[in-house]
Amino acid sequence: MRAVAYKTPQPIANETALIDIDLPETPGERDLLVEVRAVSVNPVDTKVRAGVQPEPDQLKVLGWDAAGVVKAVGAKVTLFQPGDEVFYAGAIDRPGTNAEFHLVDERIVGRKPRSLDFAAAAALPLTAITAWETLFDRLRVNDPVPGAANAVLIIGGAGGVGSIAIQLLRALTNLTVIATASRAETRDWALKLGAHHVLDHNRPLATEIEQLALGAPAFVFSTTNTDKHVAEIVKLIAPQGRFALIDDLPVLDIMPFKRKAVSTHWEMMFARPLFKTPDMIEQHNLLNRVAELVDAGKIRTTLTETLGPIDAATLRKAHQMIETGRTRGKLVLAGF
Repeated sequence: MRAVAYKTPQPIANETALIDIDLPETPGERDLLVEVRAVSVNPVDTKVRAGVQPEPDQLKVLGWDAAGVVKAVGAKVTLFQPGDEVFYAGAIDRPGTNAEFHLVDERIVGRKPRSLDFAAAAALPLTAITAWETLFDRLRVNDPVPGAANAVLIIGGAGGVGSIAIQLLRALTNLTVIATASRAETRDWALKLGAHHVLDHNRPLATEIEQLALGAPAFVFSTTNTDKHVAEIVKLIAPQGRFALIDDLPVLDIMPFKRKAVSTHWEMMFARPLFKTPDMIEQHNLLNRVAELVDAGKIRTTLTETLGPIDAATLRKAHQMIETGRTRGKLVLAGF
């Protein structure tokens, strides 16, 4: 099957940063063989490509978001059958979705929203899983913090994860949603998705929060540039509040949070499939719930741009766009 891979980490401007290859198909007992119709590109794709060296004489296929059609199933598959339309984010320790066909464990796959085409659906899985697990499994946002404002601050509200987090909060909680954005177009995007307030993260966030006169928020979810905002988060979060982050910091000093007894949570949506946790099937369940919310009109896709076809040249362009750090919503590739 056709796929796109890399052999050595190198700048995306190099022609060999991503190359077209052929891969064999060897399904496991609980695997689905999915004909990929669309994939989205996430910051994790660029980080792995730039910094993870494949095993000697091996090629690494990137891609952790896909929508497609089940073509075949493993011997112990019970959740899907050939012909089903699905969407999912895959596993970081297996070949990625930048391929014509892809093998994935059924327990981390959801049914594709019926109201979306493949490109629009491919924009959702990784960010939806990340946002859902952060909000409901880590921060437990439906469990109030005594004395705190019934509010959540999302730093980086216009990015892929922030975009879906805002919508999940509006659809499934009664929290006041405060997002951050620094440009007019990203501010408007966050407001259209449902944020009650949008702050400028280039200004002191504690002061910005104070000016809202809502009180200290119970929850803070930082999706990007956390190292630049930690001191302000310490100031603004409520005592006994809960703080979660998803970006990669070389060092995170959580001692300043001790005085307020703030709990700190690091979300990694690949943890369940990577360690085959007993609750791994929760990713299947939450993706199905997201599909229901989409089809009910309570959540919209965060797709903002579609490129094609899915090949090395187009993926190199997509990686360059992601590496600017200025993309809004999600970037998707469709078709082979």
